Amino acid sequence: MRARRVLPSRRLLALLAVLAVVGGTAWWVSEDRGPGRGGAPLVDATGAPDADPSVCAQRVNRTPQMLVDCVTTSGVWAHMERFQQIADAHPGADGHPSRNSGEPGYKASVDYVADVMRAAGYDVTLQQYTFHYFSWVGTPVLSLVSPSAHAFRVGTEFDPGPVAGTATAAVQPVQGMVVPATSAARSSSGCRAVDFAGFVRGRIALVQRGGCTFDVKVANATAAGASAVVLFNEGTTDRSGVFAGVLSDQARVPVVFTSYAVGAGLVAQSRSGARSVVTVEVRTVDDPNRADWNVIADSRTGDPDNVLVVDAHLDAIYGAGMLDNASGSAAILEIARQLRNTPTRNRLRFIWFGGEELGLLGSDHYVNSLAPAELAKVKYDLDADVLATPNYVAGVIDPQDGVGLFQRQPGTPMSPGIFGASAIARDHAIGYLESIRKNHVLLSADGTDAFMFQLAGIPASGLLTGQDCCKLASDVRLFGGHVGNYEGTVPGTDGGCADRAFRWCDTLDDNDPHVLTWMSKTLAEMVGHMASDRKAFTSSPLPGVRAVELPPFGRRPGTLPGATDQ
Repeated sequence: MRARRVLPSRRLLALLAVLAVVGGTAWWVSEDRGPGRGGAPLVDATGAPDADPSVCAQRVNRTPQMLVDCVTTSGVWAHMERFQQIADAHPGADGHPSRNSGEPGYKASVDYVADVMRAAGYDVTLQQYTFHYFSWVGTPVLSLVSPSAHAFRVGTEFDPGPVAGTATAAVQPVQGMVVPATSAARSSSGCRAVDFAGFVRGRIALVQRGGCTFDVKVANATAAGASAVVLFNEGTTDRSGVFAGVLSDQARVPVVFTSYAVGAGLVAQSRSGARSVVTVEVRTVDDPNRADWNVIADSRTGDPDNVLVVDAHLDAIYGAGMLDNASGSAAILEIARQLRNTPTRNRLRFIWFGGEELGLLGSDHYVNSLAPAELAKVKYDLDADVLATPNYVAGVIDPQDGVGLFQRQPGTPMSPGIFGASAIARDHAIGYLESIRKNHVLLSADGTDAFMFQLAGIPASGLLTGQDCCKLASDVRLFGGHVGNYEGTVPGTDGGCADRAFRWCDTLDDNDPHVLTWMSKTLAEMVGHMASDRKAFTSSPLPGVRAVELPPFGRRPGTLPGATDQ
């Protein structure tokens, strides 16, 4: 249990703030408050009406509470609406609204953020880097031509692999299948060259999952002369639905992955003597040197040797990306706007990273591009990664005790030297959440841009509310809601919208503005305190480790060197 300190009265803090302004010294008064907001009655963060925008536009938000009051639903939601408009106006290669890295919607998002920050008086830099861009073009096709026509639905009845190509041919099942599926035997279909004995060149190979890697199955099918591969699931309890298989860069024919039900149906047709003719069509664009950008905006006040980074990733992965992560991007954008008139003790650096969804590309590039002397000036990072989840958890990033969102296992071990400082912002977040009667869970930075800062020995915390699946029963006891999807179809267990290809449903409707409001205010509380913090912001760097180079990211979806999935 954390001990509470004896704090100066609010009246004294207010008097000090006035004296600071009258005396001509620009500084921020940090109003430290524990749970219950210094003994005030507990109230919901969104229980009061939005602050008057005209007042907020003029005033100096010199305390965390003043900043929190000016971060409003209307202010944050206006940025959300703009991001949705940008996505709608800039379809990606698949023809759907997009803010994916490497696509026009992402660059338009970069330009919007940069324009807003310049108008607010920040010094803005666009940091460019390149990455390996991949996308499907249009909508991939798996369709039954005969004996009866049927178009299978991408994302729900099949997923495409990364290899482009088109084939219309008879489907030929290969040997080694277990159909009907049983729990006593596993498929080894396609694992041996002999499984393709009698295969007619030019046909589409029908192969069952199991027994060896997908690479082996596809390589054997290619050697046998298959024009394409339909790879269906095994049919056991945990291997029955549609899946996205992993292939290496060695695959040379189009591959689609489908459910046991679809595959078993094609097998049954073949066994009945009714030869199935199928069309497989996969079109792609593959650019190994696509441009991408980070938006970096520095305040014009504050100690340049003590930098507070506040970040969110700006990119989407499969479409508009409104929950993941327009919500975090909008929150830090509005917080930055509400600090435009406020001189702070520590230099503020707001960063919108690209390529997070492809493997922390933007933050990896940023951290590892800094010279040691410049990296030493960055004393802290606060990360906002998904803040408006309808079926939410209130996650606070903590490198010492945080666990992964999905598996709830301990996060990547970090230098103990960052634990104490990271807990400063963590505890401000917890205190604010408790003051509005919200519980919390401690989560690791794994999968967020805060990970790169922690890896570099920089203390970091942040917020996230969850995406995809699955919220646990223990979460429901803390936060209400439903077991299963955090977003998308709730209740449900289909994986949600944010990180699922071909659903295109991470739109404005996938966000809860109420959750976005109180989580944005929680982040504002953290920023407000850390902007004036003296403990973490020291003249010398805290003990830690220099960032190390991670394995290459930005590969084509579904590809991995030495893939072992089976």
